[in-house]
Amino acid sequence: MKIQEQTYRYRQANLGRRIVSLMLLGLILLTTGVSVSAQTTEQLNSTRVTYHTVRIDGVDVFYREAGPKDAPVLLLLHGFPTSSHMFRNLIPQLANKYRVIAPDYPGFGQSGMPDRLKFSYTFDNYAQVVSKLIHQLGVNRYALYVMDYGAPVGFRLAAKNPERVLALIVQNGNAYDEGLEKFWDPIKAYWGTGGSTEREAIRWLTSLAATKWQYTNGVKDASLVSPDTWTMDQTFLDRPGNPEIQLDLFYDYRTNIPLYPQWQTYFREHKPATLVLWGKNDAIFVAAGAAPYKRDIPNTEVHLLDTGHFALETHGHEIAKLIREFLGRSLKSNGQN
Repeated sequence: MKIQEQTYRYRQANLGRRIVSLMLLGLILLTTGVSVSAQTTEQLNSTRVTYHTVRIDGVDVFYREAGPKDAPVLLLLHGFPTSSHMFRNLIPQLANKYRVIAPDYPGFGQSGMPDRLKFSYTFDNYAQVVSKLIHQLGVNRYALYVMDYGAPVGFRLAAKNPERVLALIVQNGNAYDEGLEKFWDPIKAYWGTGGSTEREAIRWLTSLAATKWQYTNGVKDASLVSPDTWTMDQTFLDRPGNPEIQLDLFYDYRTNIPLYPQWQTYFREHKPATLVLWGKNDAIFVAAGAAPYKRDIPNTEVHLLDTGHFALETHGHEIAKLIREFLGRSLKSNGQN
């Protein structure tokens, strides 16, 4: 009987210990689960993209935004013929650590399209609109991603207020004569005369065929490029009056070339941390335009990617990784990260 009684007591004690252990384990799992869930919710909220429209000088200006309000700001400036839509996949990959802001210029995307007789469609004016937007959003300092048209807009901002720019990311955005080759010949002819014949000669650049070509030319695997890209861009280009706006901007692009020396002086004197990402098969801004950045900013990091003009469409994840690593280093050195 004593052996049976001892065995019973042992089993009861062992059962009690197991129950306590299971209760503790359950409590740990429950606590961990709540913690993970809260963390996941917080991460999802921080990378969630929101969409806004504000009035600037009587014009509706649309922008996308994501990330913590108190995080370092990354300003994304799009090119032709697209809009902030080009950054749709990049923004969530950066928004966990950065406040990402991507506007549409007037006449592009979801922003207003005022009459060209009442609004000046120039790169000078676009720079003023973007400057007023970020001021309205309370942004004083920012890293800057420029692509295509974004380069002359962004470099105007940087040269005017160099102390505000924490870092530069240049993706197929030109600031050197080397980047302009054969593609630009008919556009240069238009610059030379401003005439209707030369204007009509480049109207094809607003066509669906040209828009699709910009996305697919130089791309090794076109199946990686969503047809939504050129379809959406063309929808905005086909609005009544928009082709004339785009032709006005092609003509105004001539005002950027004389500013190249000024921008290069800014590069040399202020030496912003710079990351150059270039689709090396781009026929619009050719790969030769990438290397000169190192001439003026020796520590520039240059990556030539085996793709075309819209490199984000085929190399988005690679670009996001390079940006995260670059900003992690450069903003930390500025005490911003």
